[in-house]
Amino acid sequence: MGLGRKEIASLIVLKLQENKQLLYKAFNENRDGVRFFYIDNLLPDDLCQKINDAFPKNSEMVLKKSLREDKYVGVQMDTYKSLIADVVYAFQDIRIVEVIREICNIGECSADASLYAGGISSMSENQFLKPHLDNSHDQKRDKWRVLNLLYYTTPDWKKEFGGNLEVWPKGLKGNPTTIVSKFNRLIVMGTDINAWHSVSPVVVENRRNCVSNYYFSNTPLSKEDSFHVTTFRGWPRQKLENAVLRFDSFARMCIRKIFPKGIVKNPHVYIQKDNENND
Repeated sequence: MGLGRKEIASLIVLKLQENKQLLYKAFNENRDGVRFFYIDNLLPDDLCQKINDAFPKNSEMVLKKSLREDKYVGVQMDTYKSLIADVVYAFQDIRIVEVIREICNIGECSADASLYAGGISSMSENQFLKPHLDNSHDQKRDKWRVLNLLYYTTPDWKKEFGGNLEVWPKGLKGNPTTIVSKFNRLIVMGTDINAWHSVSPVVVENRRNCVSNYYFSNTPLSKEDSFHVTTFRGWPRQKLENAVLRFDSFARMCIRKIFPKGIVKNPHVYIQKDNENND
């Protein structure tokens, strides 16, 4: 019998606690740029391999393809193998939320059982995620989005394969810092008005798989934060696309000023059964 979500969470808590001081320093040393830390070998390698093997096929996920992004996402956990839901919700264990809150030196925060914009994702050759700021709030616009957790499961992933997280500590006029989507690596990134990030195009015939969660809070990560929709830009070399994406972000912000909770309900939310329990 395999490990359940509580046992997976216990392994993650232990790893985080063992490295707490180093992770605290990494996250908090750059408070004016993009704050993040990463930790390797988060879980036993054989368990991470099993998680990766349990990922659904692309045909069983939802393709999000536009000028902004090109990736497969999955949020309806009851349609996938139980191990996928177990690892997604392991990161919502109150013990993990608390230790990450302490590492990131922030006030109260909570996980999101509805998996708004979270869950799992997969990128194959030529897929990408352009530079952007995450939506500042949760689906109901009640809480601030403060942390983004990304756990990578594809074995033997290398930097030259693409599909890596890029953070832009000096904004899009500077150069990005690349964090490889390495097997069994967890990245925790602050999400505020400075947290521009992207995912470089995948350039190999392989799938880069990721488990993702967001944490939310009653207060923003930075005092300068204000409400904004997910705001995309082109990469610095993409002048025309950048102009189009600027207008796209402006138009969507105008709509949200008139309709604060949007016009169309975001489908990237886990619709749970009445009797489903993720505790």
